[in-house]
Amino acid sequence: MAGEKPSVELCKGVNGLDKVVLRDARGSSAEVYLFGGHVTSWRTDHREELLFVSNKAIFKPPKAIRGGIPICFPQFSSHGNLEQHGFARNKFWSIDTDPPPFPSDSSSKTFVDLILKPTDDDFKIWPHSYEFRLRVALGLGGDLMLTSRIRNTNADGKPFSFTFAYHTYFSVSDISELRVEGLETLDYLDNLKERERFTEQGDAITFESGVDKIYLSTPTKIAIIDHEKKRTFVLRKDGLPDAVVWNPWDRKAKAMPDFGDDEYKHMLCVEAAAIEKPITLKPGEEWKGRLELSAVPSSYCSGQLDPQKVLQG
Repeated sequence: MAGEKPSVELCKGVNGLDKVVLRDARGSSAEVYLFGGHVTSWRTDHREELLFVSNKAIFKPPKAIRGGIPICFPQFSSHGNLEQHGFARNKFWSIDTDPPPFPSDSSSKTFVDLILKPTDDDFKIWPHSYEFRLRVALGLGGDLMLTSRIRNTNADGKPFSFTFAYHTYFSVSDISELRVEGLETLDYLDNLKERERFTEQGDAITFESGVDKIYLSTPTKIAIIDHEKKRTFVLRKDGLPDAVVWNPWDRKAKAMPDFGDDEYKHMLCVEAAAIEKPITLKPGEEWKGRLELSAVPSSYCSGQLDPQKVLQG
């Protein structure tokens, strides 16, 4: 409730897995599992859940958790001998007790720092040395901020390349009532058509069937307007030029064992990502990718939203 003290607590989650619970002074909260460095909950100060996690999600390593914010690294999608979306989302992360200083761009006191480093077994599937630091923070207004810092620590002088996504599942009232703004007129790769390239034609994106698109060279802000809940999610991103929009729709939903048959109606993934142009790091170099999520009340019931108002607000 309002007036609480901000807190960061390590406790047990589903199936005894370790998780960190963040709470700010107004009552907003977030939960992060050490398995996957995976954010599974983000709640308003009224305790309303903003992220979607499937009722059938399997909290049993090494199966990645279905929903929340899985981290796709070192690849988005599937190529070569790495599993789909890489391995960061199904490794156990550690709490980073001595992170290097962050730029002072956050006034948040409510955060946790996690770190992932490769094990000897990991080198067999991806032969590179790295440090992946993740900060999950709650802002003063209940915003959720994720900052990833990936450093090449190869001793052999070799660079490495990777693609990346914050695979965010938003909880929505009804997929057919949503609009996504900020991606109009952009080029995208359609994963349902073998990554063929198209140009978005609509004045806003709405949903009548399954979608799996990678939008390219996207703006730093994207809005998801949920008419029924009178809520707009705003994504602000830095270092992440692409954006994935995904909903499996009914047929694919039924084919996924860890996803309810009708749950596709109440979720939408809009993912801040770096996919089209892989990031390459030389030894000692570091990349940073930041995502800030906010949920703002909106009373837009019809007609074109003026994105400037939402995106500047």
